[in-house]
Amino acid sequence: MPALPTTAEEAVALQRALRHQVEVSPGPTNPRTVAGLDVAYADGSDRVAAAVVVLDAGNLLPVQQATATGLATFPYVPGLFAFRELPTLLEALAQLTVTPDVLVCDGQGLAHPERFGLACHVGLETGLPTIGVAKTLFIGEYEEPGDQRGDWSPLTDGGEVIGRVLRTRAGVKPVFVSVGHRFDLDSATELTLALTPRYRLPETTRAADQLSRLALRAG
Repeated sequence: MPALPTTAEEAVALQRALRHQVEVSPGPTNPRTVAGLDVAYADGSDRVAAAVVVLDAGNLLPVQQATATGLATFPYVPGLFAFRELPTLLEALAQLTVTPDVLVCDGQGLAHPERFGLACHVGLETGLPTIGVAKTLFIGEYEEPGDQRGDWSPLTDGGEVIGRVLRTRAGVKPVFVSVGHRFDLDSATELTLALTPRYRLPETTRAADQLSRLALRAG
């Protein structure tokens, strides 16, 4: 990975330079493995722990996992979290001996002011099909989707569709799905539903979140 920017201005310029390399295309038809990526932050410091958990796409059982810890050197700037998290995430990914068919990031892809969120950056760095499934809205406008599992509404920004607001559990708050790289919204929506058989968040995200917190506590 080339040296990352050190200022917000440099970071935004890099996002704008790279966003045209993002490929929007149907994701893998029958992925065998799906990996969740997440990063935990220590309170009051820049120490971070990244976790990658690879699950069998058929039964959602763990196949392999890896963690890495480090210090986030980039400042805390909304829209630029990728530059704090990417080095440690890539370090964790490099430890895997299994290459996942799909990466699922706990964050945004094209649903980003520069159309280049963490999922896009991870996708380009790895070359792997990647989506973002976020817990909260970052940018955009939408109408509340229907109340049933699988209901969704478009997430738009300036008239451009940048993602989907997807109901993964009936009567529960939706999640925000967007393309990272080598995926399209239909494929990303289908995969997100397959990864949420019981809970609001994908099993990939739940597993990576738990592992990153454990790694952070372990130091």
